[in-house]
This record gives sequence, C-alpha cells and structure tokens, in this order.
Amino acid sequence: MPDKSHRIAVLPGDGIGPDVVDATLTVLNAVQKVDDVRLEFLKGDAGFYAIEKFGTNLPDKTVEMIKKTEACLKGPMTTPEEPGSPRSVAVTLRAMFDLYANVRPARTLPNVPSLKPNIDMVVVRENTEDLYVGKEFQVAPGIGIAIKINTRTASERIARFAFDLAKRRRKKLAFVHKSNILKLTDGIFKDSVLAVGKEYPDVEVEDIHVDAATMQFIRRPESFDVVVATNLYGDILTDEAAALVGGLGVAAGANIGDTYGMFEPAGGSAPKYTGQNKVNPVAMIEASKMMLDFLGEDSAASKVEKATMKVLEEGKALTFDLGGRAKTSEMGNAIADKILAAR
Repeated sequence: MPDKSHRIAVLPGDGIGPDVVDATLTVLNAVQKVDDVRLEFLKGDAGFYAIEKFGTNLPDKTVEMIKKTEACLKGPMTTPEEPGSPRSVAVTLRAMFDLYANVRPARTLPNVPSLKPNIDMVVVRENTEDLYVGKEFQVAPGIGIAIKINTRTASERIARFAFDLAKRRRKKLAFVHKSNILKLTDGIFKDSVLAVGKEYPDVEVEDIHVDAATMQFIRRPESFDVVVATNLYGDILTDEAAALVGGLGVAAGANIGDTYGMFEPAGGSAPKYTGQNKVNPVAMIEASKMMLDFLGEDSAASKVEKATMKVLEEGKALTFDLGGRAKTSEMGNAIADKILAAR
C-alpha cells in the first residue's frame, strides 16, 4: 500500500491546457502504479472561459478547493489584456498563497534543439512584488504611472532561496538588476543579495545588469548555474532561457512558498491549438515532476524524469514542434508506458 497520500488541485485551464493536463495525469496515474505514492486529484474551474461562466477567472469555489490541497497543478490559461479585466490566475495565486519563488530550469534535453550542448541553469524569480503588484494609474490623458515595489524582506527571502539552491548545485549564483538606473528599488535588491551572500562563502557570485544578462545568456549560457532576479527581469529572462533549450514547450515552472506550491508550464495557452491534441506536453509533465520533488516524492519524480528523457531520446513519439507527428495524448501515453515498463 502507498505510504503517503497527497491531495492535488488540478486546474486544466483553457486553450491547450486541457490537452497537456490530461497527458500529464496519464503519466502521474502510471507512476502511482509503480511507486509508493498516492495522489488524489481535485479538478477546479479557472481561466478565460470561467469569466463568462462565473464572472471571474478564479471563482471562490475553486479557491476554497485549492486551500484543501498540498499543491496545485495549473494548466495554461489565457489572461485578458483589457484595462480593468481580471489579472492572471497565476499572479493571483502567487499573491494569495505567498508563492514567492518562481523556479524555472533551462537545460539541454535529448533530441531537442539547443543553442549549446551543455546548458544547465535555473532562473529563480522573485514572485510577489516589483511591477507585478499591478498598481498603475493615469494622472492625465495619455500619461500613465506604474508603481514598482522592491522590499528588503522579499529580496533577502528570494536571495536565500537562490543561494540554498546554488549550494546544492554547482555553487555559482548570478544576480540580475539595473541599480545603475533604478538606484533605490533595484539598489535594495542588490544590497540584499550581497548581504545574504556573506552567509554563503562557498558560492561564487556574479553581479550582472539585466541588459548584459540577456546578451550573456546567448554568448555563454553554459556558464550560468543559478540566476536570481526581480519579478519583471526574471519573467523576461526565463522565456529567453527557454528559447535557448527548445522553447516554451519544454519549459516547466514552479511557484514555491513556505507551505504550498503551484506548478505549471512556462508557456501560454496557445488558443489557436485549442482541442487539437497536437502540442508538446513535456513542459506540463516536467512541472508535475517538480511537484513530486516538492512533495518529497523523490522516487516518483525520478521515474517521471527518466521516462520523459527516454521518450525524447528515442524520438518515436514526438509532437510536431519536436519534429515528430505524435499527438499530445500519444506522447503522454509513451512516457506513461516507459514508467510502467520499468517496474
């Protein structure tokens, strides 16, 4: 019998969300058959479609459901862009559950085009403040102001998270800012990282401006280990990092707090592919692997990881963006089959 049981909130989302979430649940159901882990999935409504149905993209009923779980597996969702429209579900949940660390690995994968053959970095993005607080207003026609908030408390917290991660990896950390221009707000972030860094004398620290970082990601991506940045810079850099190793289709993300975690693919909902069962599910499946790590289910996480890598290596069940003809569900089934075959 399974030693542990975990209750997981599942938000399929919209666009390609239901397709990649279904493929991921196929993989997670397979791993439960070969590992001592039990996952109870609770599905909830959230996303663009929910606005017309519930008047909001994150209904109260869904929030209450999420509060009864240990982690959330969130599919891609379309966020409306009109002024006054609801902010993104991801941003709302990050604030609601204080998921202060956004963690985005970017590494060279088997059979997936990559700028360099040995990229292996993790971008850690502060998730709760900066311009993402969404405080903006119009002071006169055609003149808008946005408020950027950086605090020492949040900066030190994300710095410590990143240093702890670097200590477990290759002991290198680059921190990204623009304090030569934003001397106060980005200065707080810079000073906080340097102060926390004194507690980690064995970690090599690199100080780099955001514009230089975007260039160095292209010139020498293999040199980066852990990269920590404020919210907006981190958002931009994580997408660039994904592009280096095959695109958003293989880029997973974790949103981690002290007591809860939300896991999602890095890419958007790609509405033009809605219901076509053709997009790459690897990012969503890798996000579920990160969720298993968060839950302390190392063995189950390892099985998902190894099976995913084997399917990529073999190249027999790849979706169109990876040069194959497999459907989303077929790639999910292939990964699940690898897990079952290894028992």
